[in-house]
Amino acid sequence: MTAGLRAWARFKANKRGYFSLWLFMLLFCLSLLAEVLSNDKPLLIYYQGNYYFPLVKTYSEQAFGGDFATEADYSDPFIQSQLTRNGNKIWYAPNPYYYDSINYYNAVANPAPPSKQNILGTDDRGRDVLARLIYGFRLSVLFALALTVIGVLVGVLAGAFQGYWGGRFDLLMQRFIEVWGSMPELYLLIIFASIFQPSVLLLLILLSLFGWMGLADYVRAEFLRGRNMDYVTAARALGVSNLTIMFRHLLPNGLTPVITFLPFRISGAIIALTSLDYLGLGVPPSTPSLGELLAQGKENISSWWLSLSTFSVLVGTLVLLIFIGEALREAMDTRKG
Repeated sequence: MTAGLRAWARFKANKRGYFSLWLFMLLFCLSLLAEVLSNDKPLLIYYQGNYYFPLVKTYSEQAFGGDFATEADYSDPFIQSQLTRNGNKIWYAPNPYYYDSINYYNAVANPAPPSKQNILGTDDRGRDVLARLIYGFRLSVLFALALTVIGVLVGVLAGAFQGYWGGRFDLLMQRFIEVWGSMPELYLLIIFASIFQPSVLLLLILLSLFGWMGLADYVRAEFLRGRNMDYVTAARALGVSNLTIMFRHLLPNGLTPVITFLPFRISGAIIALTSLDYLGLGVPPSTPSLGELLAQGKENISSWWLSLSTFSVLVGTLVLLIFIGEALREAMDTRKG
């Protein structure tokens, strides 16, 4: 049995982490289908013998017997009556709301409590909370994965070159990291948020500038330890190039801390995005965000469904990632059988 199979067997032996991984993957895959699960546009329409797919094509009111050439409003009672009479049929998503859909027909003032129309209630603008949670969860995980991938790539490269070359290059890089790490990240975010229009891409770039340093230290230590080992010296004597030694011989042995910290880096990125959105420094206000929902819960203390539902999603996600990280750390421990 290879080392990878033994590590996977140790990971599967940790039932809590193993099932947490599958549950997290299931939730993430479902969130990728958010437009199918939660959307104010019908999934399929059968009208006068023809099939229509509003999710992939835009139709005007005139296509369904209306008067205007603008896009059909499928929540309009007239359009709904047109699509449900004379044998016509319409199929909606399980949750018939998009993340920015406003329930204009709610009889209760917003934020409205959970009801048959809105399972988890509405926010202060009348938008469905369940829809914003689904899209907000997807945005948080995708953002965390992108930030983790960038941080891992930059951190591994920086730590590998530092540890392998050592000497003056390592000394200069360490001084640069000390200076760069001492810069006030939050103040920089506030400054850039006031200069540029907030966006997910801007936030990803700013956080990526600082997210690689911690991982670079671990990779640097692994390369410093392994660069003088016998197999590396033998490879040099045989004329193997430095890049081949670094990425074929040393890097696989130095990936243990990288793989072990991946779930914790993802959870840290989710917390960072949520915190910045909560402070108003993250994504634009119209973007579905867990932090924005938490901020609404703070402003509307009596609307308990805002805070409780968002807190449950956020804590549940972080707990799953922590369980996965603990199981992964035990799996990478070669001292275990």
